[in-house]
Amino acid sequence: MKVHELMTSNVDFIRTDDTLQRAAEKMKDDDVGDIPVVLDGDVVGMITDRDITVRGVAHGLDPKAAKVVDAMTERVVVCKEEDEVQTAAQLMAQHKIRRLVVENAEGKMTGVVSLGDIATSLEQNAACDALREISK
Repeated sequence: MKVHELMTSNVDFIRTDDTLQRAAEKMKDDDVGDIPVVLDGDVVGMITDRDITVRGVAHGLDPKAAKVVDAMTERVVVCKEEDEVQTAAQLMAQHKIRRLVVENAEGKMTGVVSLGDIATSLEQNAACDALREISK
């Protein structure tokens, strides 16, 4: 099974100069725990609810004033639409993450694939293996 067959393609994003409060609002509205961060149309990071809490609030940043770039995770792990689901799961395990940005052949974001997407697909063994490695 290919990643494009189970990824979420209608993915919201946020800009580096948006506030942490705006990121939290988008997460609430979209019922997600992370959002890709873009600059000039390119994905440059991910902001998670944990980033907002641990890097933002715990360090005394004002969510109404602090920018996403101040708390985001800069490391973005990506896979391609045509990658096998097993490859995506292996990347998640290797990097101890639960979501990957999905790119097309031209390198543009086309979606996000999560461990949950894999777990609810026919590739459940891949999800179990990835979760085992993430949890170590």
